[in-house]
Amino acid sequence: MLLGAPGAGKGTQAQLLMQELGLPQVSTGDILRAAVKEGTPLGLEAQSYMNRGALVPDAVVVGLIEDRLARPDAGGGWILDGFPRTPAQAEALDGLLAHLAQSLEAVVLIDVPEAQLIERLTGRRTCPLCKRIFHVRFNPPPAAPPFCTDHTDCPSELVQRPDDTLEVVSKRLNVYRESTEPLIRYYQEQQKLTSVDGDRSPEVVYSELRELLG
Repeated sequence: MLLGAPGAGKGTQAQLLMQELGLPQVSTGDILRAAVKEGTPLGLEAQSYMNRGALVPDAVVVGLIEDRLARPDAGGGWILDGFPRTPAQAEALDGLLAHLAQSLEAVVLIDVPEAQLIERLTGRRTCPLCKRIFHVRFNPPPAAPPFCTDHTDCPSELVQRPDDTLEVVSKRLNVYRESTEPLIRYYQEQQKLTSVDGDRSPEVVYSELRELLG
């Protein structure tokens, strides 16, 4: 399981682990979108909450996670990214894994200072056509004004996602501190938590992550 605030790099590290180890990345957001698209009963139930702008209840989210972990490709292991988000979800996950006769072997916290998280998130720019992501400082687009690639591949100006504005980013970090940070203590008490310094290049972070996981 990968823990960390928005912008810590959980998704990037999960993708690298997935490519090297051949394990599926289990992301709550991806599961929700797939279930809604497929029109599964749980997907339709989740969509009814999402359409109202309400949080999807824990029971629905846990049900979706159970469906995903029970699939054949997850039989040899998996990488949890973005779940659980609260101690209540963590307790539900413990019960679910016991039911599936699976186990959570390691929880890694990717730790990044808040100022760096804000810079990472507010500086992101996305191509609305191909969805490639750039950053005004760390990965600037090659064309000016800020267009994707050389303005011939994707002739579209890059945009800032609504959830990457300073106001929204600050709110997201507040939610993380209030709801998700207690998970750190939860998994410390289970003696499963370790941490890596995420304020470095993705390659360096991944190298330490692999060393920790063995």
